Amino acid sequence: MLLVVDANVLFSALIKESGTAELLISDKIELTTPEFILSEFQEHKKEILNKTHRNEEDFYKFLLILENKIEVIPSSELKSFLNKARVISPDIGDVPYFAAAIKCNCPIWSEDKELRKQNKIKVYSTSELLKIIK
Repeated sequence: MLLVVDANVLFSALIKESGTAELLISDKIELTTPEFILSEFQEHKKEILNKTHRNEEDFYKFLLILENKIEVIPSSELKSFLNKARVISPDIGDVPYFAAAIKCNCPIWSEDKELRKQNKIKVYSTSELLKIIK
């Protein structure tokens, strides 16, 4: 199952041990995300490290694992999907995730309930995905 994964899901995997980490390493799902997510991690590094027991070395190890597991979609490949995504997305900040979902014709993995306030793109929570893959 191919999914567009949002930054908050990845942040939570880094912050605490949970089902999110189990899904990230599952061979039953393939993950993709817009390339801006890598800069999001850098921007929020201090905040993430303050919320977790991990150190900076662990942070960069986790990023490396993500880069190997998740296909990053270059922004240039999403440009033609942005207008349609703007119409669908309940939040302007999530437009790139919707553009990626449209491009890949797949659902989004997110804990953001706001993203469910539309009916064009399926949005799965972590708990829903855990039930599906088991």
